[in-house]
Amino acid sequence: MNTKPKLELTWIGKNEQPKLEPRILIEDPEKSYGDKNTENMLIYGDNLLALKALEQDFTGKIKCIYIDPPYNTGNAFEHYDDGLEHSLWLSLMKPRLELLKNLLSEDGSIWISIDADESHYLKVLCDEIFGRINFIEEVIWQRSYAPINLKKTLSRSHDYILIYARNSVGFSLNKLPRTIAQNKDYKNPDNDPRGLWKVGNLSVGPIVESQVYEIITPSGRKVLPPKGYCWRYSKKRFDELVNDKRIWFGKDGNNVPTPKIFLSEVKQGVTPMTLWTFKEVGHTQDSKREVRVFNDDVVFDTPKPERLINRIITLASNEGDLVLDSFLGSGTTAAVAHKMNRRWIGIELGEHCHTHCIPRLQKVCDGTDQGGISEAVNWKGG
Repeated sequence: MNTKPKLELTWIGKNEQPKLEPRILIEDPEKSYGDKNTENMLIYGDNLLALKALEQDFTGKIKCIYIDPPYNTGNAFEHYDDGLEHSLWLSLMKPRLELLKNLLSEDGSIWISIDADESHYLKVLCDEIFGRINFIEEVIWQRSYAPINLKKTLSRSHDYILIYARNSVGFSLNKLPRTIAQNKDYKNPDNDPRGLWKVGNLSVGPIVESQVYEIITPSGRKVLPPKGYCWRYSKKRFDELVNDKRIWFGKDGNNVPTPKIFLSEVKQGVTPMTLWTFKEVGHTQDSKREVRVFNDDVVFDTPKPERLINRIITLASNEGDLVLDSFLGSGTTAAVAHKMNRRWIGIELGEHCHTHCIPRLQKVCDGTDQGGISEAVNWKGG
């Protein structure tokens, strides 16, 4: 018998498992909308019971799960009991995360938005449920663009997104598409038939003696690598690149040589960093404007902008994959997934399922929602 103690987070009521009887999801034909053959589902009800009901048909089938649970900040507001004591909050999250893990596909991942009040507790809890080895990364989202001057200490401007894979062995994420800004340095001053290119750096360190040699430019100038550096290539390889017109000596042939990096040969995807600024993915004011289109009554302190969810879904799934959000809120995840041609399941208990989610998703289906990412993905409805 293994009696070795394990590292875990404990709290009052941790081992009190809720009794969950099998449930059946019942369709409401009056509220069904759009394509009758779609598998997309908006579920109104307690997400714990709904997740249990989904187990029968969707275990191991969800490629991307995104959740934005209540942050337990003490700022209780109308639609969420967001003032839960720590033990109650953890007891609320644990069984839901266990069910979500069961629903994840073998190559799937879960993304969880959280703030500093509970992020460290949530990290340890997720390590226990998903396995620490399956922790992928923690993303920082810059949620605001200006300080709150009424704060007496620091004005918090970011939230976290914890990422776990169902199985980290062999796990990978998609790349982000290259942007116009990332491609702006590529030009073609010599009309190279291989297309746009930019200069690289020919000198590197530390020194490899065999790669320190004199280069004579077309103008006759003699060039050595900078002190403490050597050339990136051997003399033989450098001559091959010159013959292939992959070395640039400047328009007059007198510059220090640089290698040409062709855009056509660069990987077309970009690996994202872990700091996501509001310029890249939006901020809370963006998302509040997006929600107001469907209902003027903005009831969420930190709704998520469509661009943020778009990035997550881009990285974590492909067209036709299943996306799940069991804390759907104003319906952003479902709306973005729909515009990106993903299948989706959204679960929401609050009354805003009717006041926000349904009208929002109806407009998405009709193509009359032209906010958020609609223009970027050329969304026309469907």
